[in-house]
Amino acid sequence: MMESPFPQKTCSFEDVINSRVTVHDFKTETVPQEIVDKALLSFAAAPNHFLTRPWRIYVLGKKSVDKIVELNSSRVRIDKGERAAQIKRKRWEKVPCWILVNCAISEDEIRFQEDYAACACGIQNMMLTFWSNGYGTKWTTGPVTRYPDFPGIVGFDANEEVVVGLLWAGLPNTIPEKRVRDSSRNVTWLP
Repeated sequence: MMESPFPQKTCSFEDVINSRVTVHDFKTETVPQEIVDKALLSFAAAPNHFLTRPWRIYVLGKKSVDKIVELNSSRVRIDKGERAAQIKRKRWEKVPCWILVNCAISEDEIRFQEDYAACACGIQNMMLTFWSNGYGTKWTTGPVTRYPDFPGIVGFDANEEVVVGLLWAGLPNTIPEKRVRDSSRNVTWLP
């Protein structure tokens, strides 16, 4: 029997970070509200210069998800055909929890970079919280988030907010093998 890849409650924070992998295949069971709430609370703990709180978080319900799945399926159908569209639809319809994280657009370029970074840190916090509670995640910025119809489905103004990530969460149906991580690459130690 395979040992569970999920960290136990007694493991260290480093174990949670280092064991996390991106999950692509989810079971259909709903993610409990208390787990989503924990993840959202963790998001709010992200570092945020000047406390601008630039994030705009949308926990998407079935109606919104169905519209996004339909939008994506129609585009895939045009680009890759009916079979590809049905495969994508089937996979996406299984994802039990969808959370969109946007960043408010700032006219100040440096402020916007800092705000976007805060949103990215928040997403990582959420992913680690889900993982530490036995739920896998996938952070995507796929083409569907850039289609002109996407903001209207979710209900945001693309002139005021930019997508940082669409987060999927749920119980993993399968868990990819953890890749070897190399902490020495792209690191320069200076005197």
